[in-house]
Amino acid sequence: MNALTASPQAGGVLVLAATPIGDPEDASPALVRELRRAGLIAAEDTRRLKALAARLQVSIAAPVVSYFDGNEAARVDTLLEALASGQRVVVVTDAGMPLVSDPGFRIVTAAVERGYRVTAVPGPSAVLTALALSGLPSDRFCFEGFAPRKGGERRRRLGALASEERTMIFFEAPHRLEAFLADAAEAFGADRPAAVCRELTKTYEEVRRGPLAELLEWASGKVLGEITVVIGGAPSRAASLPDAVGAVLQRVAGGVRFKEAVAAVASETGVSRGVLYDAALAARREEA
Repeated sequence: MNALTASPQAGGVLVLAATPIGDPEDASPALVRELRRAGLIAAEDTRRLKALAARLQVSIAAPVVSYFDGNEAARVDTLLEALASGQRVVVVTDAGMPLVSDPGFRIVTAAVERGYRVTAVPGPSAVLTALALSGLPSDRFCFEGFAPRKGGERRRRLGALASEERTMIFFEAPHRLEAFLADAAEAFGADRPAAVCRELTKTYEEVRRGPLAELLEWASGKVLGEITVVIGGAPSRAASLPDAVGAVLQRVAGGVRFKEAVAAVASETGVSRGVLYDAALAARREEA
């Protein structure tokens, strides 16, 4: 049996518990229950967890160990030992769901490979909250996490997304927001609709909506807080069949092989390759 599809074995349970992204009152009763019944808690920041527990009036009896990007790989063995001994291991991060631009992937992979049960306590998500508030299409979207910090790498990453038709969601640090929006405007166009969501669910929550150029101008001032950026997808590439046929014939006239021209234009326009092939072939014969 493949390790990734191993049947759950007797022993501990790994619980991925979502925490509030801003307002402590958003904590679920299930989160409170898991903190109380845990055998071991792995927290991204132990001090923030204890502060949250105090706000929720939860007395934590279980040991709490740190679990952050810097020690995630080294901490896996400790968590696996706890699972092997039958404990309920609860993983929490500073805000939102573990693994979403936060630690957790390594222990989930290791637990799944060994057949331990992995479950979750759903809760607040900056990704979904920002998407809902953005006013942009939400039927299809993708989460891109944090863009690269270095300008050249960031521009290459955004450039690769220039034709992405789904709504895109990014996390960004406030001190890099202006540079990110400048690069996004260059990659996607200054008129591409977007929204910058700041301090979601907190006292000074703010959502700025508008074209990237307008948001860039706003971000040139001092922007503080947790930032989530939502950017509308590229317009549909679909073109009319006559236009696509014309593009094929133009490329053929320039020396491109017929089949290669059809394949390229179909990819660029979204027109069915088979339909385009037949229509372009008929048009080519008429010209002959």
